[in-house]
Amino acid sequence: MPLPPAPAKRAALLNTEGLDTAPAKSRSTRKSAPRHEEHVAEERMPPQSREASAAVTQKHEAIPAYKGERKAAPARTAAPKKAKHTGPTKLFVLDTNVLMHDPMCLFRFEEHDVFLPMIVLEELDGHKKGMTEVARNARQTSRSLDALVASHNADIITGIKLDGTGHIEVGGRLFFQTEPLDFTLPSSLPQGKADNQILGVVEALRIKHAPREVVLVSKDINMRVKARALGLAAEDYQNDKTLEDGDLLYSGAMALPEDFWIKHAKSVESWQSGSNTYYRLSGPLVPDLHINQFVYYEAAGEPSLYARVTEIRGKTVVLKTLKDFTHLKNAVWGVSTRNREQNFAMNLLTDPEIDFVTLTGTAGTGKTLMALAAGLTQVLDDRRYTEIIMTRATVSVGEDIGFLPGTEEEKMGPWMGALDDNLEVLAKTETNAGEWGRAATNDLIRSRIKIKSLNFMRGRTFLNKYLIIDEAQNLTPKQMKTLITRAGPGTKIVCMGNLAQIDTPYLTEGSSGLTYAVDRFKGWPHGGHITLARGERSRLADFASEVL
Repeated sequence: MPLPPAPAKRAALLNTEGLDTAPAKSRSTRKSAPRHEEHVAEERMPPQSREASAAVTQKHEAIPAYKGERKAAPARTAAPKKAKHTGPTKLFVLDTNVLMHDPMCLFRFEEHDVFLPMIVLEELDGHKKGMTEVARNARQTSRSLDALVASHNADIITGIKLDGTGHIEVGGRLFFQTEPLDFTLPSSLPQGKADNQILGVVEALRIKHAPREVVLVSKDINMRVKARALGLAAEDYQNDKTLEDGDLLYSGAMALPEDFWIKHAKSVESWQSGSNTYYRLSGPLVPDLHINQFVYYEAAGEPSLYARVTEIRGKTVVLKTLKDFTHLKNAVWGVSTRNREQNFAMNLLTDPEIDFVTLTGTAGTGKTLMALAAGLTQVLDDRRYTEIIMTRATVSVGEDIGFLPGTEEEKMGPWMGALDDNLEVLAKTETNAGEWGRAATNDLIRSRIKIKSLNFMRGRTFLNKYLIIDEAQNLTPKQMKTLITRAGPGTKIVCMGNLAQIDTPYLTEGSSGLTYAVDRFKGWPHGGHITLARGERSRLADFASEVL
């Protein structure tokens, strides 16, 4: 079935004659709903208020949002809420690595109690010196413990209320080991090792507080295995994970069903603005869409539709058709896109209204090449940004090669091989310039690209810069926040990474800073994400990505 033509008059109804459509249902008259105040953030509300807020949200689900606003993300409201714990509370014994991984972990256990063995405090004290992320987290944990103790006037033996420092969502207590505990461990376990002492404390507490459940929480896999071998309950720290399953990550694009035009043809409005066509429609698909999400319609024998969601108001959505970067006349710095997802990504990279772009995909999908091509065009041709700043996490795949001499940029040189490779490709696009012209172009390009280290980012502000964060999957959520908050007026940030190539210890696909950023910026009017699906590097690289 052909796509309905765009009428010349703005906001006119499409001519649907000749379309094989089902009888349209009568549409009820739309009534304006009063604007409601925003609810308090769910994370800061006590359990009782959260339940009341959920009931209010369900009651007013049909209230339309106002222009530029997006109603609560369906992925969060539609997901079934975690049932409130009604049984006896648990006692969680924390390992040292949990405290050093997340300084706020003490306030993540809801109504359950937390126990800290004395050896954990000793290990925490031993890791507080230095400028590493672990040392900073250890010091922050010590400050939190000091604030909790200072806010508690009663005896420390009775337990310290965890809501004493303003964390009203927590209902449990914090217990310190204030007396020696008798425990018996197998003689094969060295008694002086800190891990084994913590296991002994868990065993003693299990006997002392029976039948109450005592659970060890540790990021150390071997520690959890040993605990289970001894018959003790052990769990991983789950609160740092944005998603439980990496397959649930927002992809940024959605295929429209084959019967899309049949179901929506009667309610479609269309108008032209410049080279873009806009479609306003309503239907059952709207609750599943997000601002700046891409939608596409592909069917044999029918014209394709590629569009981006630009506005959502209640049950109505506005789609904007895309610029076709697969055509050579729209090539960016001599680079044209080769597949659907690359075209989506280039629309985000070249849109001045999009301040934050995240790109994920396997090796060879063109993430760095497209980001550099779009950056060079907007820096050298459009003068939209003053320069390109490129940085990445310096995490080695294998053994570290040791000390690197030189300036900051020279030290970052070995980590920026991807930059050199892609600049070589982009320089070859100037075929008519000759040898001297290409050399001059290379010098001009390199004068506008600055390579910076992550270690010196704190406190900086980037004005009118095009910031590329490569290998972003190796960043923690805290590091990602540190980088994104460096953006000043007129700055655009592009985060790229492959979640299947995480080299940072303790990071997984669910807890990576890249996953964190994609999930949190989902639906923001000035941010966009796309997952690149097909590799374009070579047939060898594509086959290796699939079978290895």
